[in-house]
Amino acid sequence: MLIDSHCHLDYLMKDEAVDPIVARAHQAGVSGMVTISTKLSTFPKVRALADGCRGIWCTVGVHPHNADEEGQESPAQLLELAKDERVIGIGETGLDYYYDNAPREDQQRSFRSHIEAARESGLPLIVHTRDADDDTVAILRDSYQDGAFPGLIHCFTASRALAEAVLELGFYLSVSGIITFKKADDIRETLRYAPLNRLLVETDSPFLAPVPLRGKTNEPAYVCHTAKALADLKGISLEAVETATTENFFRLFSKASFDEIRGHRQ
Repeated sequence: MLIDSHCHLDYLMKDEAVDPIVARAHQAGVSGMVTISTKLSTFPKVRALADGCRGIWCTVGVHPHNADEEGQESPAQLLELAKDERVIGIGETGLDYYYDNAPREDQQRSFRSHIEAARESGLPLIVHTRDADDDTVAILRDSYQDGAFPGLIHCFTASRALAEAVLELGFYLSVSGIITFKKADDIRETLRYAPLNRLLVETDSPFLAPVPLRGKTNEPAYVCHTAKALADLKGISLEAVETATTENFFRLFSKASFDEIRGHRQ
């Protein structure tokens, strides 16, 4: 079985109800998924999706694109919402200097608040980083001086140097459909080096549909293509990737219960 560790079901529901999306995922062998929060103002909708189906969990957080409007000055509100039984992670948060949709100072301040929430709650931090490797590593390392916290780099597209730095901190890397893209040789090379026991798979749907489905709306069912590409890259079986990434998921997202997906095995 597979777990889609990062998707946006609330975005997908603009075009379709959630039930058929989940049904197609189960048919493809995807037994669980995490629907990711990008704004606290839309968290109730994300939370409702996680409440509606076993094997769907959610996170709470503010995307760096939204850090000017909803960036967190302290971890207080994140910690309060994270008490919910369906919330298993903090984020997504981080830094995005490619688009710079929010001032960098706001992104950094909110990022640090999310880190504090992850440390205090024990829930993993879901980090988005784009064109911001140096500051991402610097903030994570600086924050670690106040105490360790679990986390992952979602949709890994960064440098090998960043991968080495966060792996040293105990983080995981989440592999998206980008691994199948023609021009992603550098990313593939880094993931070839990364230890299998630190890798998860995701769709980031509705974005980044993998080959052979590029150009289509991505959805959790398509994570199987990413898993197959990772298996080919590592020179191992698809079953080995399924087993490893599922075990890694439940090790990192320890608040999630494996019992919820037992009946979804295909």
